[in-house]
Amino acid sequence: MILNFYQKDNKKGFTLIELLIVIAIIAILAAVVFVALDPLTRFQDARDSSRWNDATSLLSAVKIDQVDNGGSYLWAVSNATAGTNYMISNATTTSGCNLTCDATIANATDCVNLQGFVNEGYVGSLPVSPNGAGTWSSIYTGYYMTRSAVGTITIGACESENSSSISVTR
Repeated sequence: MILNFYQKDNKKGFTLIELLIVIAIIAILAAVVFVALDPLTRFQDARDSSRWNDATSLLSAVKIDQVDNGGSYLWAVSNATAGTNYMISNATTTSGCNLTCDATIANATDCVNLQGFVNEGYVGSLPVSPNGAGTWSSIYTGYYMTRSAVGTITIGACESENSSSISVTR
């Protein structure tokens, strides 16, 4: 009997305190990783990347069309007033084109219909900006175009989330 008193029970397992400590450590590590990855910023970066890509693709379509037509722009582009920002659209609209945009679109009728690039096969469809603060559609795409007096074209996004602005000029 005295021998049994001094023998230890060799039960296997973890104590409640050990389990709580491990769970607390895992929770702290998960919180640190979540904060470090910052998913909201990653989603904003992804939308900005899509806007950069769309603006570049559309400007490439404008320039390729110009080359294919012996230096002439599509009618809608060549008739745009120099220095005026136009909301890119796939329809002829008469109002609502001056929706909230980083680039100031002065008049509600300042839309430019670039559906001709789709019809001619330069782009599959006109890009629509990913919805961030604005709500964009095929009529109000969330992209704008400006033609300068010397003929350079700027395509830009009406909003950006983690960039100061998004525009491409050639």
